[in-house]
Amino acid sequence: MWETIKDIGYWLRETISAQVLKKIIISLIIIMLLYYPVGMFLIHKVDANPDFGLQNSSRGSNAVAVSIALIDREVNQHGWVANDPIFKPGAMLDNMPNFQQGIISAIARFSYELVDQLGRTRGSSAVDPDLQEVSGLLQYAGDIWWWNPSTSLLPVATSEQQYTKAMEQMIVYNERLARGAAVFEKRSDNLLATLDRISLDLGASSASIDTYVKGGFGCVMDFGADDLFFNVKGQAYAYRLILKALRKDFSEIIETRDIASSWDEMETSFDSIISMDPLIVSNCEVDGFLFQNHLAAEGFYLLRARTQLKEITNILLK
Repeated sequence: MWETIKDIGYWLRETISAQVLKKIIISLIIIMLLYYPVGMFLIHKVDANPDFGLQNSSRGSNAVAVSIALIDREVNQHGWVANDPIFKPGAMLDNMPNFQQGIISAIARFSYELVDQLGRTRGSSAVDPDLQEVSGLLQYAGDIWWWNPSTSLLPVATSEQQYTKAMEQMIVYNERLARGAAVFEKRSDNLLATLDRISLDLGASSASIDTYVKGGFGCVMDFGADDLFFNVKGQAYAYRLILKALRKDFSEIIETRDIASSWDEMETSFDSIISMDPLIVSNCEVDGFLFQNHLAAEGFYLLRARTQLKEITNILLK
């Protein structure tokens, strides 16, 4: 066998001239140098379209329908990049994967409320099996590829596989709901509980921003600030669409309780978050002279949206 390998090597040396070999090596180097930057440019997409998925009415729940559409877009259409291995250009991205994971985290939180409140007749009824499975699948970490030798030598389920399963179960639930074979309780107390859960999640994100800003100022050279910024932006974006859809689902309650104007103001605050798209996310001094602190600005609108959510829940309590 060794003699055969030597013969092949000899044949290659005789067949390929030094000049041709040099061109091949240079071409490979150029391809490798272009592979990552060009691939990153083609893959990168932070899609914060505020009207996405809202033009299509659903015979089931609008909020469930928009959750389905978001998972499908990020996983199947844009492509899930948070778990890309090092040999794929997506592994070099950070804004897009953090934005995507923020979206999934918000849908996962909303799924809790579907299981606990919206998808049940009062608290004593059975949990919907499809919704229960959805909630579990969406807790799956976003950075799991099919093979990770540090945890297992055997193939495992990838993040996108789990999220796709969750999407499929949400589709089944919404189809059952449209046929009258599932529950989506459009009661005032359910809307209140859902808004409270979203408010708590926004409060946790606000605390994360506060902790990060107080932890030190990397200014424009802070390479972790954009990770947090886009994760929160993805979360806020998903909640913006879910809340818009919930407004349709609970339109009668929102109208009778006269909270439409408050809802408008809350949506405007969310729009202020998702419209922020700085070229470089800076974490400078809050009162800096030359550069602003984008995290602090995002945190301000986040707290404003949370306050307006609390104003709506206060009205619902009366």
